[in-house]
Amino acid sequence: MLSKVVIMAGSFEPKHTTSKLTSDDIIRFNSTMLEATRSILERRARTLYTIHLLRMQFYLGDESIFIGQTVANTIATQKVASVEFTILTKVRKNCTNNDLLTYGRQFMSFFDSCPNTFGCLARLRLENLRLGESDFPKIFSICKQLEFLFLYECDMGIKSLLEVEHPQLSELVIASGCLERVHLKWAPKLTILKFNVFRTKDDPFCLGYVPLLQTVSIINTAFSWHKMLKLSELLGKTAISNLHLNFKSEKIWVKPEGRRQLLPVFHKLRIVNLLNISEECDLSWTMFLLQGAPNLKELRVLGSGGRCVHLASRRTKDYSGNRLQPT
Repeated sequence: MLSKVVIMAGSFEPKHTTSKLTSDDIIRFNSTMLEATRSILERRARTLYTIHLLRMQFYLGDESIFIGQTVANTIATQKVASVEFTILTKVRKNCTNNDLLTYGRQFMSFFDSCPNTFGCLARLRLENLRLGESDFPKIFSICKQLEFLFLYECDMGIKSLLEVEHPQLSELVIASGCLERVHLKWAPKLTILKFNVFRTKDDPFCLGYVPLLQTVSIINTAFSWHKMLKLSELLGKTAISNLHLNFKSEKIWVKPEGRRQLLPVFHKLRIVNLLNISEECDLSWTMFLLQGAPNLKELRVLGSGGRCVHLASRRTKDYSGNRLQPT
């Protein structure tokens, strides 16, 4: 019997179309999704085999509730190990404020109608939602099994603060949005944190209790009003092993610091990727990282023109004892 069930809304969309989706399109796609979901899951109702992965991708709409209720019934009557939702919006890019507010209200209506479903999710991808101040705390409270959360253009308004407290969350991805800061207040199992584009003038996140954090990835195009980030302050009392910074071939937004400042947060650092560094930036700019990371095993530097330099294991006496290898 099927051990993985993957049902994607994109499978029912016409190929090679450039026209915008209409409300009728969303109803049609979700109705087809609902029919397929019921057909597949109800057919398995009498089997004793476990569904190891139930992955669903569908559009936010009135029909979402029926999809959620079908999944809830499956979870209640069958063995399901992991459930993943990707919830799409009709407008995917360049949403207006009204779009974000409308999608936010639609999502919370869906969420409130299917608490048992969301309470069993392991992975959740959301996009284009402007929620109320109490909505994210409610989401984190109900989604107790959540291990992975992806938020694209999701916030509570311009310059809003997102506080994260969750016992199971191991990976958090924040992409765009108008959040002033994300405060990871208490996330004891968080190992991966990714920020893809931030608009705040200050530090994009604040780290509280995240004892298992290993990987931090930041992608951003810096503007004149962006603050130069100090990694020693941003990473706080953590001791990460992997750091990935992508500068999008624009100005550098990380301020060089001395060994004394960086050693407390970089003493366990093993792998560093510095991607799309502007051609105006001299390679010597990266040396401050080597000074503060005595156990660094690999440093990959990719310039905007595709030039790549790889620093490998300790051989010669430069700042950290690393050997320079062009690749």
